[in-house]
Amino acid sequence: MHPRLCAHTITLNGQPLRYNSTTGFLPIRNSTTGETEATIFYVAYTKADLAPGEKRPLLFAFNGGPGSASLWVHIGAMGPRRVKLLEDGSLPPPPYQMEDNEATWLDKADLVFIDPVGTGYSRPAKPELGQKFWSVLGDLDSVGEFIRLYISRNQRWDSPIFVGGESYGTTRTAGLSAWLLDRGIALNGVILMSSVLNFQTLNFGPGNDLPYPLYLPTYTAAAWYHHKLPASEKSLPALIAEAEKWATNEYPSILAKGDSLTPQEREQALTHLVRYTGLDKHYLDHANLRVSLFDFSTELLRDRQRTLGRYDSRLKGTNESGIATFPDYDASYAAIAPPFITLFNQYVRADLGYQTDSPYYVMTEGLTAPWYWGPGGRNATNLTNSLRTAMVQNPYMKVFVAAGHYDLATPFFEARYTLDHLNLEPAIRRNLTFAEYEAGHMMYIDTASRHKLKADIAAWFDAALPSTSIARKSL
Repeated sequence: MHPRLCAHTITLNGQPLRYNSTTGFLPIRNSTTGETEATIFYVAYTKADLAPGEKRPLLFAFNGGPGSASLWVHIGAMGPRRVKLLEDGSLPPPPYQMEDNEATWLDKADLVFIDPVGTGYSRPAKPELGQKFWSVLGDLDSVGEFIRLYISRNQRWDSPIFVGGESYGTTRTAGLSAWLLDRGIALNGVILMSSVLNFQTLNFGPGNDLPYPLYLPTYTAAAWYHHKLPASEKSLPALIAEAEKWATNEYPSILAKGDSLTPQEREQALTHLVRYTGLDKHYLDHANLRVSLFDFSTELLRDRQRTLGRYDSRLKGTNESGIATFPDYDASYAAIAPPFITLFNQYVRADLGYQTDSPYYVMTEGLTAPWYWGPGGRNATNLTNSLRTAMVQNPYMKVFVAAGHYDLATPFFEARYTLDHLNLEPAIRRNLTFAEYEAGHMMYIDTASRHKLKADIAAWFDAALPSTSIARKSL
């Protein structure tokens, strides 16, 4: 299929911005035989009416899963049109609506949204070839090849290039920063939204106490939001800072002592955990001072017969059984899936001009074989060294890290911990920018956080671009 080009206009800050959208596919070929093994679907937005010689920044963006299409960041945060939700990101009544995105990133960069193989409309050429792409390394190879091919076909090798992902998309982004550099493509910046680079930080398995302190400040934020802490409690930022200090300096040593913990030490630990989680002291004692994210999300509001959303712990669900120990469903995903899926399917056809009878695979349904994490499995997956390698070898590359305080999927303190352990020299570490939001995993579904994210990313883009008049002219 030939790419489909459409012209559009949006008004930003009182000024019209003319742009073109392109929907299309790029082939992913076998490097030895040249045979096309998959096609990757993309939607690109490029500014129209460029001045002679103008080179705009180019941002490649995607979501995670693994197995998620890119619609979330596309029509939720970055693109010129967005899904209209309620102010806090909760579900509106149908029929759902789209609106111009006044916080679009298109004024800062041309945007290319990628659906990896098995997501969106991207497909392996033959069913049996799917497994080649559904692994950590296979995914990097295919998405990296897509980026190389896109900048070649569109003559964008000399553009400032950025890569950004959300959730597992940050794992992919970290890997791509080194993959692309190995092939001569040095990035100006990478964007990590709700990141996980080291999966051991999320593994609540036996013998691994690392996640418990890293999740604790998120538990504190959720408990504060749902009024499960004392009515006279201090402000959320102050309380989070206090929880972070205890989770850094005392909680790890308490967990490390295991069965050798004295009764007095245990009692002191329980007092702090009650304060920072809002959970019952006896429950925490029976949990052996260790509460996983699903334990927390089912227990915090059990007295109200409610569960917490994993992606956004502000949003509440219900369980059929009042004694269940696991949520029946993720209330935060249930709040966004219907409007996003409905409106993307309408938007891609009516506004972008792409017509197809094929289903748009949103979340893992297009992956017909298990994801291969590598010999050590999911919990051994760690792409921090790829990011470190890229930062050290390309000292001009800037890194923007965005995290939500109410995110139970990839907690904000985990992101900070991981990036604090890259072993960087101070000059390179200054290339890291952290931004946190009073929202969840998809912080942009919250109106206030979406505008803060845009302001933060706009300032970061300006700092990340090369200091040349050509590069800055497009802004």
